[in-house]
Amino acid sequence: MARLPVFLAGLLLLCFCSIAIAEAEYIKYKDPKQPLNTRIKDLMSRITLEEKIGQMVQIDSRVASAEVMKKYLIGSILSGVVNVRVQKGSAETWVKLVNDFQKASLSTRLGIPLIYGIDAVHGHNSVYKATIFPHNVGLGATRDPQLVKMIGAATALEVRATGIPYVFAPCIAVCRDPRWGRCYESNSEDPKLVQAMTEIIPGLQGEIPANSTKGVPFVAGK
Repeated sequence: MARLPVFLAGLLLLCFCSIAIAEAEYIKYKDPKQPLNTRIKDLMSRITLEEKIGQMVQIDSRVASAEVMKKYLIGSILSGVVNVRVQKGSAETWVKLVNDFQKASLSTRLGIPLIYGIDAVHGHNSVYKATIFPHNVGLGATRDPQLVKMIGAATALEVRATGIPYVFAPCIAVCRDPRWGRCYESNSEDPKLVQAMTEIIPGLQGEIPANSTKGVPFVAGK
């Protein structure tokens, strides 16, 4: 009979320890129920100078690895040139690549997710068998903002299918001198036409709802 109280005492102690550990592990900036500014303030109070520097750095995917992400606490990766690791890779191959980098970032002390961006100025052009559209100089010649909006929506669909949330697009340069090597990324030398062609933006990110909260980022339709 004397064993029962001892067992109950042990069980209660275990429960109390579990509660204490759970409370100790609560991190305010990871709580989506907390206001955005509260989460930011909490995170900034914890982050070290080394972590701040790492978060401000964006590296090319060709030199990125899970080890690099963890060691240098990198905040962002750019896919600007075709990565030989995913050359002729399927959407599944890209998803795995991005997920591996993301898992490495989430395993760091603060677990800050990385931002993965890819150069998808005229379609998801780094991905094998993705849809490739005419470059901006050709699209500008169409004088059709609704067409580029549809192209933006199609590009966004293919980019999201590879697990990537961010594209380096659109280019809204106004090229006045064709000697500039990237003049083909400009829709026109006419600022008004370039402005009209920014209709690609709601195509890429979706239409911002009328009741959207001011100051809250609108990304991937959310």
